[in-house]
Amino acid sequence: MKLGFVSAILDGWTFEEMIDTASEMGYECVEVACWPQGKAERRYAGVCHIDVDTLDEAKITYIHNYCKDKKVEISSLAYYPNTMDPDIEKRATCIAHLKKVIDASHRLGIGMVTTFVGRDQSKTVEENIALFREVWPDIIRFAEERKVKIAIENCPMLFGPDQWPGGQNLATTPAIWRQLFAIAESDYFGLNYDPSHFVWQMMDYLAPLYEFKDKIFHVHYKDIKLYPDKLREVGIMAYPLEYMAPKLPGLGDVDWAKYVSALNDIGYNGYTCIEVEDRAFESSRDRVLDSLRLSKRYIEQFVI
Repeated sequence: MKLGFVSAILDGWTFEEMIDTASEMGYECVEVACWPQGKAERRYAGVCHIDVDTLDEAKITYIHNYCKDKKVEISSLAYYPNTMDPDIEKRATCIAHLKKVIDASHRLGIGMVTTFVGRDQSKTVEENIALFREVWPDIIRFAEERKVKIAIENCPMLFGPDQWPGGQNLATTPAIWRQLFAIAESDYFGLNYDPSHFVWQMMDYLAPLYEFKDKIFHVHYKDIKLYPDKLREVGIMAYPLEYMAPKLPGLGDVDWAKYVSALNDIGYNGYTCIEVEDRAFESSRDRVLDSLRLSKRYIEQFVI
């Protein structure tokens, strides 16, 4: 397994500064944020370290050479929009950019894109599965033609009132994965597995690794801390951020020894990337860098 981080935490860093940071800290890879240029609609969105709209052959060569020189690989190109947004115009814009990211991943020789399925948060699960059947086969065919794997993160995108009631990502549970994989039977459609999202949903984050071992294309390391006293006050029907918080690996409730042990059990030897969303480490540039150093130091006891 190769250890890296998700570049979205380095908002404002140039591509070179981001790769230099990874290299200097001894990271082996990065999951590179590739959002469209412009204002972000939410935290950690809108970050762009490779602009796929202006990617030409000269830039491709430059990226290859820079990464090779710094001994840092690109695990995936990352773009996490809502491709099933109820606003048809927004949906089309998201899908168009996702296809650009898929094409860029092909042209760069990476072969991986990490993203969300999306969801119409006002519709039921059943209605969204029908919408997936309408929207996603074309995207998957596009990726297949370019031999690019699409790895879907299992984040519900349900944190506050703007994402209430249903959240903005459908692919959040094993029960739903089975249905989506039955609809989209493709070797290029799988998972970007993040255990933290199972914790606050009160789910087992180890058993699915074994069932879906052939569908795990990419892995995140992010922790979640539950606050039982707050949960007792508001209950699971509250906005999730009222009773939990994202944390650095080792500072929350994921048992990382068991998690990495399970990855070893299933023979996973791909990319594993730390995802920093811990507000305690966002007050300054130095604190952001501290978060990457601390996370690497902790995870390295399990991943060689």
